[in-house]
Amino acid sequence: MKPFITCEHVDFGYENQDAVIDLSLEIYPGDYLCVVGENGSGKSTLVKGLLGLIKPTSGVLTIAEGLKRGGIGYLPQQTAAQRDFPAMVREVVLSGTLSRRGNRPFYSSAEKALAMRNMDRLGVSELKSRCYRELSGGQQQRVLIARALCATEQLLILDEPTTGLDPYAIQDFYRLIRRLNRQEHITIIMVSHDIRSVLMEADKILHLQRRALFCGAVTEYLDSLAGRKFLGGDDI
Repeated sequence: MKPFITCEHVDFGYENQDAVIDLSLEIYPGDYLCVVGENGSGKSTLVKGLLGLIKPTSGVLTIAEGLKRGGIGYLPQQTAAQRDFPAMVREVVLSGTLSRRGNRPFYSSAEKALAMRNMDRLGVSELKSRCYRELSGGQQQRVLIARALCATEQLLILDEPTTGLDPYAIQDFYRLIRRLNRQEHITIIMVSHDIRSVLMEADKILHLQRRALFCGAVTEYLDSLAGRKFLGGDDI
């Protein structure tokens, strides 16, 4: 099996200042990788690099051909303004097909059907005519995942997806991602501070502090120096 994404001694950064240094990493189809680390450790910069929003300043980043053609779905960390977005749910989900639409001025019937299938899949089809900003935090996350799945069936990148959710919504979110990964075989890359939950959900951990302090299986992370120090810190 070939990896979806390969980083070979990659640096990512801005204006001559690298935020991620000498990263070597392979992400395979079906992986559930969680990226952890303290604030300023390079997690958001790494996400931008994997999405192609910034280029490596050094090293080699290889993305599988299938992912280059709209194969990555992205769920960004929501701001207060984004939570208050005044659009109907079906419009938000449909916008996930923009990479497929190209220069056409209107959505096709196939794209509308895809959006409907993903709303059904995420259990939000009955909310399709509701205003997005009227939804609960958990409902909004389901809508955004449906939107991301309109862009890909292969890989989702999730940036702090449980921020601002209540405890019930957080558990519902993890159940949903677990199903997408284990039953539907969608590869997951998740940036999270929710380390306790992540250790029960993910199968791989990347612990960043600009450099990779650890990259490997969750079971090995628990026994590593980086894992023991992080789990014993004040941030979790």
